[in-house]
Amino acid sequence: MTAGATRPDATTDDAADIALIQAMAAGDRAALAALYDRHAATMLALGLRILKNRGEAEDLLHDVFLEVWRAAKDYDLKRGRVRTWLVIRMRSRALDVVKSARVSRRSGDDEVIGRVVGDDDPSATPDQARVRRALAEVSEDQRAVLELAYFEGLSCSEIATRLDVPIGTVKSRLAAGLAKLRHTLGAVPT
Repeated sequence: MTAGATRPDATTDDAADIALIQAMAAGDRAALAALYDRHAATMLALGLRILKNRGEAEDLLHDVFLEVWRAAKDYDLKRGRVRTWLVIRMRSRALDVVKSARVSRRSGDDEVIGRVVGDDDPSATPDQARVRRALAEVSEDQRAVLELAYFEGLSCSEIATRLDVPIGTVKSRLAAGLAKLRHTLGAVPT
């Protein structure tokens, strides 16, 4: 990544995030604090949603930001937004925690997760509101499959077992739900 390089479609927030990552790569600890201030609430909400335990989510958030500090020099703006990079790291690590806990103990059927951040959460962003609206347009069956896959990290076979439906049905619902989300959110298929 070259200094000052931004994607042509980068928003002001994206450009600020990129500048913070570049500063972190150069060893600027104040940039880490600023990036934390910008994204910690969203990442914590996601961690809470997946882990269902505030202490674990806070510990994981700390660990993820330490990883981000160490990996700042490896960030490649061509692969996506900083915000996306952070959220994917948080989600992946949270799912790792859930899966490792699942190995040692089986949890009962939890209520399917309906949203990432509550409507009354001050950290909610316009993007999150768009996603909530888009999810509301997906059928209940498709939404259940999407949420189990995304928030609990379940495989198609695990979802089929949890929902007591054939695996083909899970795959169809997942594909249809993702297609509906892409259409609703205006995402262009790659």
